[in-house]
Amino acid sequence: MIVDPVMLLAFLPAGLALNITPGPDMLFCMAQGLRGGARCGWAASAGVSAGGIVHVVLAGLGLGALVAALPGAFDVIRWAGAAYLAWIAVRTLRTPLAGVDAPPLGARDAARQGFVVNLTNPKFILFVLAFVPQFVDPSRAVLPQFLIFGSMMALGGLVVNGLVGQFAGRLRAHLQGGTRTERGLRYFCATLFGGLALRLAL
Repeated sequence: MIVDPVMLLAFLPAGLALNITPGPDMLFCMAQGLRGGARCGWAASAGVSAGGIVHVVLAGLGLGALVAALPGAFDVIRWAGAAYLAWIAVRTLRTPLAGVDAPPLGARDAARQGFVVNLTNPKFILFVLAFVPQFVDPSRAVLPQFLIFGSMMALGGLVVNGLVGQFAGRLRAHLQGGTRTERGLRYFCATLFGGLALRLAL
């Protein structure tokens, strides 16, 4: 087998723990579900999962060795993630989450933005580069093992974040742009994104 079955079973709870831990990806999918409905929530989740697969492939091809040799490479990724999260915070603050005042949001845009969010998510990068190799058997082909573990993480994230986006999409019908509830939720989401950006920057 490409992957040791024992390692595969040991990896399952670790990957699930990552998927259910709130972070930029989950918050983004929630925000997209609120703004564009359940379809946008699932599209954002699909984009996030696609970004995760990119991390896994790069790690399998040796990105881990690159970051270890050039510590500054991770700083570049970290600052890019912080800047993007700050940009999302500002947009969330200025744009109504739902209702007649909200601009239309297509599923394609939600997927594209979700892809970028995860691509610049240091939490996921750290998990892939620091944790996944512990389950990889160096005596076997490395890249296929990374792809298997990464596919499991991406699938779990797709389901968890998609359900969060769908739940948020159901709330959308009960919100009207400009109401106290809508403004409070919008400010809450923007504050969370801004806090995550500040945390990454510091």
